[in-house]
Amino acid sequence: MKILLAVDGSEYTKKMLAYLTTHDELFGANNDFTAITVQSPLPPRARAAVGADVANQYYEDEAGKITGPVDKFLKRHGINAKLVHKTGAAGEVIAKAANAGKFDMVIMGSHGHGALGNLVLGSVATKVLAQCTAPVLLVR
Repeated sequence: MKILLAVDGSEYTKKMLAYLTTHDELFGANNDFTAITVQSPLPPRARAAVGADVANQYYEDEAGKITGPVDKFLKRHGINAKLVHKTGAAGEVIAKAANAGKFDMVIMGSHGHGALGNLVLGSVATKVLAQCTAPVLLVR
């Protein structure tokens, strides 16, 4: 099974990874895992001021702060995941990546805060659910 892991370094990501690694019968190392993290874009004026090279290095550095510990944790549990980082609106980017990559499932943590419409699920999770064609497993 081809599984996309949406990670952001939060406590909910840690809970999702713990769930993943304790349910080996469902999510064993024989699956094809990709971990994706999405960075919010810099404001256009800031990006213009620092230049594309500096901005792109910033995105890569910030992504590494998230994917590095995730990769280390997964490898300790026998899972070798492909690591991907993108820039944009997280919910939209995750859903597009899942749809374009023809993933069988998306697994992500769910934040339980936000406006009334996002009382149960975080806004990123809500957008992924609305735009993704693959099944989405939310871990709280």
